[in-house]
Amino acid sequence: MRYEGVIYRPPSEAYSLLIQATIGCPHNKCTFCAMYKNTRFRIRKVEDIKEDLLAARQYYGEYIESLFFPDGNTIYMKTAQLAEIIAYARSLFPHLQRITVYGSARFVNLKKPEELLQLRQAGLSRIHMGMESGDDIVLERVRKGTTPAEIIEAGKKLKDAGIEVSEYYLVGIGGKDRTVEHAVNSARVLSAISPDFIRIRTFGPDRNTPIEQDIASGAFQMLTPHEALKEIRLLIENLDCGGSNILSDHISNYSNINGRLPEDKRLMLKQIDRSLNIDETRFRPPRSSVI
Repeated sequence: MRYEGVIYRPPSEAYSLLIQATIGCPHNKCTFCAMYKNTRFRIRKVEDIKEDLLAARQYYGEYIESLFFPDGNTIYMKTAQLAEIIAYARSLFPHLQRITVYGSARFVNLKKPEELLQLRQAGLSRIHMGMESGDDIVLERVRKGTTPAEIIEAGKKLKDAGIEVSEYYLVGIGGKDRTVEHAVNSARVLSAISPDFIRIRTFGPDRNTPIEQDIASGAFQMLTPHEALKEIRLLIENLDCGGSNILSDHISNYSNINGRLPEDKRLMLKQIDRSLNIDETRFRPPRSSVI
């Protein structure tokens, strides 16, 4: 198995086999992200990917239950090529229960519904989508390269194809001036999709990113721990999702808010209220939200 550069994966893929299918990110312009900045995006040859899969089979044996194909936006691969490596992986690892990739709305929407169905039939289980925000102004500020309407479109297309949707919400990325709009508009977008997972990340600046310079100049004001928790509370209050699991599965968060919507909404709000009773001096400094 061969890897190039730093390999990033979601915390939920900690025990997954990682086989690099793409190098870098085809967008690579988000102001808060430090990943892939010195990497030119490209797609690996199918033959090379299959060689690495075979090497993994020979090394680990057939008992692999989950597989993640890095790098950023592997969904950008041609459908036939991605379907080929997925199907090949399933032939090598008959016990696979999940195959996942990163895919932002912009690149998911390049696929026709029949292409997404083809990928699902080949064995693609879930797409991790860095929504970050459902507010158009916030998305434009952080140069996400997509719009709320496109995020909704992509989420619905994936669910229609039977592919699980794992959306990421970045607490505090709207700063102090857009925290309400960021939470409320993100809740609207997520409610339109009812993703299988809503994963909470709390923004913490990484070094050498454009937004770090905005923080230093005062153009961007970060939320305090209590303000971040209040933003999460506002998000959850406004969510109208059926069957979505909220997960705080990242070290960046100030409290582990987990539950299923709609039945656990009150319990999650109560937990946030308990956290808000903790003195802010007891919370640790912000941690990176993407690394």
